[in-house]
Amino acid sequence: MAKLYFLILSLLLLSTVAPPSHGAGQPPNNLPQECQKSTHGPCHNKTRSLKLKLIAIVAILVTSMMGVLLPILSRSVPALQPDTKLFVLVKAFASGVILATGYMHVLPDSFDCLTSKCLPEKPWSKFPFTTFIAMFSAVFTLMVDSYAMSWYKKCKTPNLVDKNQDPELKTLGHCHGHGSSGNDNPASQLRRYRVVAQVLELGIVVHSVVIGLSMGASDNVCTIRPLVAALCFHQFFEGIGLGGCILQADYERKMKAIMVFFFSVTTPFGIALGIGLSNVYQENSPTALVVVGSLNAVSAGLLNYMALVDLLASDFMGEKLQNDMKLQTISYFAVILGAGGMSVMAIWA
Repeated sequence: MAKLYFLILSLLLLSTVAPPSHGAGQPPNNLPQECQKSTHGPCHNKTRSLKLKLIAIVAILVTSMMGVLLPILSRSVPALQPDTKLFVLVKAFASGVILATGYMHVLPDSFDCLTSKCLPEKPWSKFPFTTFIAMFSAVFTLMVDSYAMSWYKKCKTPNLVDKNQDPELKTLGHCHGHGSSGNDNPASQLRRYRVVAQVLELGIVVHSVVIGLSMGASDNVCTIRPLVAALCFHQFFEGIGLGGCILQADYERKMKAIMVFFFSVTTPFGIALGIGLSNVYQENSPTALVVVGSLNAVSAGLLNYMALVDLLASDFMGEKLQNDMKLQTISYFAVILGAGGMSVMAIWA
């Protein structure tokens, strides 16, 4: 996870390299004027935007920690145990939030970047790079999902079985896929939980760094102000979804702390990085548009796959919901509510 985190940061740092100037600082004729310099107007104020960004760092950090820790600490609250109906509904709502994040936030952002007028018409306007990258990102996620399950099964099954004889594992929820017939023993479920938790965090980290950097590098007060509230909402409920999978993965305390740490600090760190690079980072430069657009497309494909396959499909095709039509129906409403609420946030973020 740490190596991947630094790889993402390296790609984003490459996007801060400004393209060479053309003829005594004049922009090339085939690109719009706004693509070559920062936009100025009544909404652009560095001092006010810096204050908002500092508030955003604290607010997003707190709400992220609250969201991801809520399920993990729920063992002491009977109503929020993983085998309760309330937990199922909360997780369904959070899964809807994650689904809408991929479709309504990350994917459109990638389209905006990779079809921008600031990029050359060829090849960027001639081929749908966003959907192409997102498609293969989903396939790659499936590969990681599959190979990781095989590796866990081959190398770690004995340890998992010995370690997890706790009967509570039998009721730790329903993250296992509906295609895993014959593998519903506690050790098999635990492998599935751990793969889901790690791959889901991977997609969240990619998106969080990108959106944090974009906010930190911007001085547009009109954009940042509503974005703070939208990101707090997003991080809280996305954290609940991730926290539920971390809880079901039954990691040791150290691993739980690492995953909570990375989820909580990624967006605030991205904002801080954007503040530090605000003088050199140009979000409308060709390099930045390609790097950020590509990373968003990768994140969108990953999040969409995880939300539909590893969270929603596995839950709704699992035994608990299949045996309770009323709970299944209410859970669908919870998904729609979460996805709908996050979709409304796309107006501001």
